[in-house]
Amino acid sequence: MLMAIDCGNTNTVFSIWDGTRFIATWRTATDHRRTADQYWVWIKQLMTLNQIDADVTEVIISSTVPRVVFNLRVLCNRYFDCRPLVVGKPECRLPNQPRVDAGTLVGPDRLVNTAGAYDRHGGDLIVVDFGTATTFDVVDSDGAYIGGVISPGVNLSMEALHMAAAALPHVDVTKPEHVIGRNTVACMQSGIFWAYVGVVKEICARIRAERGRSMLVIGTGGLAPLFATGEDLFDRLEDDLTMHGLRIINDYNKDTPRE
Repeated sequence: MLMAIDCGNTNTVFSIWDGTRFIATWRTATDHRRTADQYWVWIKQLMTLNQIDADVTEVIISSTVPRVVFNLRVLCNRYFDCRPLVVGKPECRLPNQPRVDAGTLVGPDRLVNTAGAYDRHGGDLIVVDFGTATTFDVVDSDGAYIGGVISPGVNLSMEALHMAAAALPHVDVTKPEHVIGRNTVACMQSGIFWAYVGVVKEICARIRAERGRSMLVIGTGGLAPLFATGEDLFDRLEDDLTMHGLRIINDYNKDTPRE
């Protein structure tokens, strides 16, 4: 079986693919101090609780936190007896090579989103991912990542308001009942929610205009469903796009012979 690991700045997600579907998905806080043994105890307990008797023989990793990868490699070597495929490393080939400025290192999360989105929806896409940062990945007609946009994440903006302004509380991100807030919390929630609705609409419109073509907008990430309630921001919502992309890349590396 395949274990797909998506390590983001805030959370790390582990999913097990049995050959036809993902049978389990677990999430933990990202912490570079967590050892391979700690990962294994946590995973083994969850597998036991969920009555999963999975023989993991393959692992693929996407990580935006390089310091975490070492202990994940040790986990794979020690407990799964395999060498993981790490997206972004030379040995991990991509179905379509990105076309960006020479010397640019593209985040592995963006490469994975591109592969997953192209497999499901074809080319000419804008993938909007609500993570620690809100990213816009532009996918060309042939499935290549050709650039995008990075803006501060929604929760990051909320936290910045709380940290920088002593009088402003920490509030949850939600869709407010009214645009005009009648108390501090409602004002902050409206400012964040409708501001990001505007960000998505404006950036996607400008990408389409710059490309001069119709482009499908794919929403993904934890807050994508919430923002989809504000306007018709997305043509499709994907809750497992990253894991699907990891599986696609893993299959490509198995099925395509090396030159």
